[in-house]
Amino acid sequence: MDRIVGGVPRDDRRLETLIACPECDALYRSAEIRPGSRALCGRCHTVLISPRRHAGMAIISFALAATVLVMGALWFPFLRIDIRGLSREATLWEVATSFTGGPMLLVSFAVVAAIVLLPLARAALILYTLVPVVFDRPPARHAPAAFRLAEAMRPWSMAEIFALGCAVSLVKIADLATVSLGPAFWMFAALVVVTIAQDRLVCRWSVWKSLERR
Repeated sequence: MDRIVGGVPRDDRRLETLIACPECDALYRSAEIRPGSRALCGRCHTVLISPRRHAGMAIISFALAATVLVMGALWFPFLRIDIRGLSREATLWEVATSFTGGPMLLVSFAVVAAIVLLPLARAALILYTLVPVVFDRPPARHAPAAFRLAEAMRPWSMAEIFALGCAVSLVKIADLATVSLGPAFWMFAALVVVTIAQDRLVCRWSVWKSLERR
């Protein structure tokens, strides 16, 4: 059940009870929301609070799955191209680092960071934050900073953009060569799905409240 939350009075100075919309910066007084329900911004209808039962364990599972998928996708064949009797097989690491000279070296570094380093780092930070909380332990020493950093990385983790770019490129060369998709391609596609599912499950308000209560 969705609930549109109202604004907060200007004279309300209890900062610990306030929540800001991440899209339009509107301020609201937070309220307890039952698991399965959502609190929406009254101005832009962005989801502000969306607690779910057993979401913590599911998020941990998705973070572990993302780590395994990234590591596997690095070393298994990503694709194979056959043209006029010649064939070439490449791993995701070789695709990402195909430019190794001159100014294009920066492009390779940016690609590796966006599709490998950031997803791995973000998964590690989420695990560092949530594992103690989910298992009823005191939060890790720097859990708030770790979760804040994981959230800052979210817009820059561009696995889905890379997957879309690869799909467009493969369509363009399909008439020129025979392209076979390797296991790493499907691992990377699964990574995109896992990342989206994980982000949809995370209720940032619930995470912050859990860290504050402990």
